[in-house]
Amino acid sequence: MKYKLGEFVRFVEEKREGYITRIINEEMIGVTGDDDFEIPVLASKVTRVYGRMEEGVESQVIEQKTIAAENFKTKGVFLAVISDPNKGSVVNFHLINDTSYQLLLSLNTEKNGQYKGFYAGILAPESSIKVYTATLTELTNWPSFEFHILYHALQEADLAKPLIFKEKFKAKDFSGSKKLVPVINQQGWFIRLDEEELIVDAQKLKESFYRPIEEKKQIDKPQKEVDLHIEKLRDDHHFLNSSEIIKIQLDHFRKALDAAIVHKLPSVIFIHGVGNGTLKHEIHKILSKHQQVKTFLDAYKEKFGYGATEAVLK
Repeated sequence: MKYKLGEFVRFVEEKREGYITRIINEEMIGVTGDDDFEIPVLASKVTRVYGRMEEGVESQVIEQKTIAAENFKTKGVFLAVISDPNKGSVVNFHLINDTSYQLLLSLNTEKNGQYKGFYAGILAPESSIKVYTATLTELTNWPSFEFHILYHALQEADLAKPLIFKEKFKAKDFSGSKKLVPVINQQGWFIRLDEEELIVDAQKLKESFYRPIEEKKQIDKPQKEVDLHIEKLRDDHHFLNSSEIIKIQLDHFRKALDAAIVHKLPSVIFIHGVGNGTLKHEIHKILSKHQQVKTFLDAYKEKFGYGATEAVLK
């Protein structure tokens, strides 16, 4: 196989192009175009488009200026997963070096007990490199990742131990909100690979058993309009099935309704959309039986059509 994941290719017999997002076997690859659909195609039926892949780091030690000992950073190695700005379902894996070391790194992938060397190179201090590309919709088929990292300094510095990081990603790893990724300053999911070793303070642990019960948390006042569209509630909605989505939406609805009652709001509007009507039906069923709900009706038809319900509270 002469192609790698993340390369940009053009179809020989069709007016189509895109990124390689899956290696199916030695002859077949998956190519994702602007429409975000992955198309299986023979590797012999595409051609590489040069200049569209991000350049790798140099394969030799990089000269750098001497850094004062007090400014030499020894921690800050991250793996970030960032959505491709041009392809919604495509994500790029970036290795982030926010230390003052040069990193000698190797990435191997493992699937069904078979290992494959995927990337090797040197990463300069306070820089990043894209090491892998995949599609979120194929997450269950992603391989396991294993990084081997050595620290190298051209000046006197503490000798850091080699870092080995192994991970098999799951949908729950992308359930949290995206955050600003260090060094590259883009929104994405990321984890720190050189996490500090956890040291347990026995005395503090003992004291925690004798702490008084904390006061009940205060319930935040909800907005006048509560948007229940799943993309507003979860960043990982791509991985959820219909039953999981409806459960999350109804849980959010119940919490917002309870908060509105606690804060004695006269009414609250739930934006549920039209869709197939399932969410609206479930909301109306709950409201019709709730003792604190005086009545409910379609809200602002000129704005939402039949996609929102106003609950008038007692």
